[in-house]
Amino acid sequence: MLLLISPDGVEEALECAKAAEHLDIVDVKKPDEGSLGANFPWVIREIRGAVPADKPVSATVGDVPYKPGTVAQAALGAAVSGATYIKVGLYGCSTPEQAVEVMSGVVRAVKDFRPDAFVVASGYADAHRIGCVNPLALPDIARRSGSDAAMLDTAVKDGTRLFDHVPPGACEEFVRQAHEAGLLAALAGSVKAEDLGTLTRIGTDIVGVRGAVCEGGDRNAGRIRPQLVAAFRAEMDRHAREHATTVAAR
Repeated sequence: MLLLISPDGVEEALECAKAAEHLDIVDVKKPDEGSLGANFPWVIREIRGAVPADKPVSATVGDVPYKPGTVAQAALGAAVSGATYIKVGLYGCSTPEQAVEVMSGVVRAVKDFRPDAFVVASGYADAHRIGCVNPLALPDIARRSGSDAAMLDTAVKDGTRLFDHVPPGACEEFVRQAHEAGLLAALAGSVKAEDLGTLTRIGTDIVGVRGAVCEGGDRNAGRIRPQLVAAFRAEMDRHAREHATTVAAR
């Protein structure tokens, strides 16, 4: 399981750089613009320059509307700015067909520029609260559009979490569908250390966190700290070892 950490700017990215050995992907977002709020192109460039070259940089394109051309241009901007993982929050898509149209445009725009870029179709565990596509439709949307991964996050950051809206059994089905389609499965949404056992067991490929590695567990007022990143990774590794032992004993 890969660990994706989301700093909100260059200062926090430098804190991530201090903990580079403990994380796998540095994700650029702007939390005050939404769950998958997009940051500025120059911030993506600065963060790309601030973290080790062997750590891929991910960038969110935003909680996007159903405007395929607008979103394709935004996604290309993130790739040009140095991101190799491009995440699109399908906030304004109410049907799978709309979502496939948006993501197909993103895939073409990004991969025409950089064929090795990694495109992530992101939906929301609490989709029922905002009227967007069903979270369990995401793996098929990603497959049909040529994306590389399907992801779930939470749209409304009010203290509720991933498993409050999509219980572990449904998340396991999400992961299974993604893997059957040849995709990676990414899960986020106020994930905490106590969720790692379940996320490991169901086969999650990428876990995305912010609040869990911020002071006080607060994604907005708290700041990312290297020691919290290291502690979170240690818990990830512990669960991975325990799961491997359990599987080997079967």
